[in-house]
Amino acid sequence: MDIISNRDEFIIENKPFIYKTASNICKRNLQWENDDELSIALIAFNKAIDTYNNEKGNFYSYAKMLIKNSLIDYFRNNSSKYTLYFIDEQIIDIQNKNSLNQFEIDIENKIRAQEIYDFSRRLKEFGIEFKDLIKSSPSHKDTRNELLNVAIKISMNEDIVNLLYKSKQLPIKKICLLTSKKEKFIESWRRYLISLIIILSDDSFKYIKSYLNIKAGD
Repeated sequence: MDIISNRDEFIIENKPFIYKTASNICKRNLQWENDDELSIALIAFNKAIDTYNNEKGNFYSYAKMLIKNSLIDYFRNNSSKYTLYFIDEQIIDIQNKNSLNQFEIDIENKIRAQEIYDFSRRLKEFGIEFKDLIKSSPSHKDTRNELLNVAIKISMNEDIVNLLYKSKQLPIKKICLLTSKKEKFIESWRRYLISLIIILSDDSFKYIKSYLNIKAGD
């Protein structure tokens, strides 16, 4: 988001919006002094300020989405405390473990779908389409594990990651020095490596990241 001259004042001005959003999701009146839900919503709003850009559409719609996702995570992590879960405009009564599991699956599917959409948009910044990944993905498990370990090393190197995001190109020579891999190998799997680095270096892709079968290198 554009730089805010006084973040505290901006947040205070928007406390009615934060309260209304959280209250609508929880379907009840809340109190700033007593309800954790409002603290969660406030943290999510602050995160929205940090992560918003014009490509995400209207700021308040984006902030509302972050607040909703944060509260859903909070409800899921405190399932023993809550008998009701809320999403969109529906109230879902959790009566048994099976319904809870199905509800969690539905929630995760929605969040995962949003992650995939955001991931697709991020890939386009590097000139990569999903169809490119299909063509560029290794078929052998050993190669996938090797590339994953290379990507893990790269994602832990802040200088290389920053250079990648700035130039939208793999700094192949630096990567070769870091990983002891040949330039031809890195270049051959350029698109696939970029996709892995994006997933590993960005905390917003936690569900996609969970599908990576990480095998630690020697």
